[in-house]
Amino acid sequence: QVHLVESGGGLVQAGGSLRLSCAASERTFGTNVMGWFRRAPGKEREFVATVSWSGSSTFYADSVKGRFTISRDNAKNMVYLQMNSLKPEDTAVYYCATGPLLRVDSKEYTYWGQGTQVTVSS
Repeated sequence: QVHLVESGGGLVQAGGSLRLSCAASERTFGTNVMGWFRRAPGKEREFVATVSWSGSSTFYADSVKGRFTISRDNAKNMVYLQMNSLKPEDTAVYYCATGPLLRVDSKEYTYWGQGTQVTVSS
């Protein structure tokens, strides 16, 4: 069982930045892919970013490419999402998840955190 806890969400003005963190309980954290997803009000959950177990490979949704950066620290069992140039349309609950393969489909991820709210005001 892997326990994931997100933090770092909050209210920010458009153009601002936030850094989300996800703490994982699993000692084999370093062998798993980590991903960030989000769910905006009234919308389906969507892929945001994913990072390989080594951190050497990353992939982003087109909507966040160039603005968001995913990274991980395997020594600390942590994954991060640095979000810059935030837009009101980035408002959502953000979830971290872990799985075996570098994928954009949420079905490929096994364990999920509870989520952290990000609200971007215009």
